[in-house]
Order: sequence, then structure tokens, then C-alpha cells
Amino acid sequence: MPPRTAPSERQKRLGSELRKMRMAAEMSADHAAGLLGLDRAKISNIETGVRTINAERLRTLACNCDCSDAAYIDALVDMARPNGRGWWERYRGALSPGLLDIAELESYATRMRTAHTMHIPGLLQTTQHALELFRAVLPRLPEHECALRLAYRVERQKVLAGEEPPEYVALIHEAALRMQFGGPKVARAQLDHLVSASELAHVRLLVIPFSAGTFPGAGQTVNYLEGPVPALDTVQVDSSHGPEFLSGEHQLSKYRSHLDWMERIALPPGASREFIRAVASDL
Repeated sequence: MPPRTAPSERQKRLGSELRKMRMAAEMSADHAAGLLGLDRAKISNIETGVRTINAERLRTLACNCDCSDAAYIDALVDMARPNGRGWWERYRGALSPGLLDIAELESYATRMRTAHTMHIPGLLQTTQHALELFRAVLPRLPEHECALRLAYRVERQKVLAGEEPPEYVALIHEAALRMQFGGPKVARAQLDHLVSASELAHVRLLVIPFSAGTFPGAGQTVNYLEGPVPALDTVQVDSSHGPEFLSGEHQLSKYRSHLDWMERIALPPGASREFIRAVASDL
């Protein structure tokens, strides 16, 4: 297949995992090229996600790198397998690649945990709430751009409505519940929507009240996307210039610990649901 001009985050992750495997075995790129019957430039392109690798070559590389983790290798083979164009590809060129990467990673996640302090998680936002957020960015977006982002947001939310949706754990701080984006009417509808979502079997919505006090990473938005094996988990954090993706072993461990801490101090699901109802009744 011809080289990709802009590999997705998932494709780049596959390449980085293959490079990590090769480096751990102290195998040179030239050796890997000879082993796989490729030239050295193609090895570099595979490791940056620009080129694909077939299952046979991937398993050959893993075997010669003495990688014996069958589940990990199978997961890499699955990542390398052509899966057609995801729905998010319809937005390529119209929205930033980082936004499309989030949708792709969500579509393959086996479980998701997210933590929000000032905002409602995107997958749980009502259309009116989301529109208010899109209209409050700088530089200001024209209405057709807001409508485009809203259409994309609605499609993203379908990941929680499929036949086999992933488990979704949403940690939401009280501050986010009390933000009145769009005014009381919009805020009340958003809170009612959260209550309904919290009653889904695969959704655990946990509220962190002001009274819970301090916790690590306060104020930071975190999306932790679990892969088929822990080594392929991904953390996505927001920044002023777009989403950032983290996958280092120590980074994953750090954010798992952050989320574990937040779950320990959060209200349980039933109490969280009643807490949200109480906030809504104050509006």
C-alpha cells in the first residue's frame, strides 16, 4: 500500500509499539529490514505509522524480538488489520485530526474512564449544551462551523448506544454540575440528561462534591481509554491547542492512580444521581 500522508494516532501508536519491541530486543532497523524482506526506509515508515505491516510480518518480528505475550501480539495484529473507513473520516479536512483521533480511539476502547472538573463529558452533553460551548471559543466560530462540530459530537455519542457499548465511568465534579452554560433552562435539561444516562447499565456516573476536598490533577480533563491489553491503553488530555495523547508506561500508571483516587472520594452511583437531581432542583 502507498504511504499515508497523515497517520492517525492509532496508526502512530502501532508503529511506536513495534519500534519499542525492536529496541527492547536490541535489533537494528537494518536487521529488521532484512528479516522482513523490506528496505530500511520502509521499517522507518512502519514505525512512524506512515506504512502498514501485514500480520505475517508483524508476527515474524515479534517472534524474533522474543516477545511471548500472545494477547499483546494479537492486539497489535488487530491494530494492523485494515478495518475500512470509520465514520469520522467523513470529517477529515473539515475538523482537526486530533478530534478525529479521539473518535477512533473511543470506537476501539474496551472501557473508558473520564474525569471533568469544569465541563460535562462530551459523550454526555445535550445538543444545546454543546452548542453553547462551541459558541464560546476564540476566535469566534461562524454558525456553520458550530453546526459541523455539533453533528460530529452527536455521532461520537453513538459509541455509548451500540449493541455492545464499552463500560463508561464518568467522574464529574460538582463545579461542572453548577456551571449554567446557556442559562438555567439549558443547564436543567443537561442535568436531567445526566440522570437518564446514569441509569444505563454500562454507565457509572460518579459525582465529586466540593466537600470531597483535594485530589490530584484537579482542574484537568482526563480521558482514559483502555485497550485490549493494558499496555495499549491511551490517555487523552485537553490543552489550549488541542488534544494530547499519552501512552508511556509511567504516564498510564500516573493517570490510573489519579482516576482511582477520584473514584475513592466520589459519591457512589445512587447518591451521585440524587445529588444531580438536587442541583437541578435549585435552578
